[in-house]
Amino acid sequence: MAEPTAPGRRPALRPARRMAAVVAAGCVLAGTAAVTLAVVAGSGPGPTGYVSEAGVADSGYAWTYRIGIFALAGALLLLAAALPVRIAGALLTAGGLATVLSGAVTCSAGCPLPPFERATVADLVHGGASIAATAAVVFAMIAIARCPTTVPRLRRTASLAAAVALPLAGAVGLAMLFAGRGSLVGVLERLLLAVAALWGVATALMLAIAPPADRHRGKP
Repeated sequence: MAEPTAPGRRPALRPARRMAAVVAAGCVLAGTAAVTLAVVAGSGPGPTGYVSEAGVADSGYAWTYRIGIFALAGALLLLAAALPVRIAGALLTAGGLATVLSGAVTCSAGCPLPPFERATVADLVHGGASIAATAAVVFAMIAIARCPTTVPRLRRTASLAAAVALPLAGAVGLAMLFAGRGSLVGVLERLLLAVAALWGVATALMLAIAPPADRHRGKP
């Protein structure tokens, strides 16, 4: 017979969820490394363009980029499964699926977007999926930060990440609308993605190694 759970306590994090968190951390690291390699070593414009330009069809590192993107998508889906906060899990699931679409549909050279450039349907799909995925991750940070039953260390980490990511996301959106593709958007986009990656790794590791006393405190 299973040992009853003490009143006021929820069960410890299931082994499957803990394993999902461990694998999610690895996927974030591997995916970030692959995308970074494609951006740095590829034929893209460096910091003056979009990260997605490393994945255009004629880039020598297009498949490295796409593998990295799919790894990051897997990380979001695994982190969604590991998180005890339902709304954050739903947001990360949506973000993971949008990331899969972003990796599957590549943009054309330069990844043009309106209002400054004429975009193809593929450009719009890729750009829209990428924006949706990033927004979902930022909103997931906010959801965790606002959940009073979340483990304090997860809430503090999410609060810090959201405090940095939210203004960066707003700045990227404004820069895309009023400045267009260039160094400003390129640097802001990379900073935002770096914050998202760091938050993902930190959250996954905390879920994986949190002591039993902490694992039951999140909202199931």
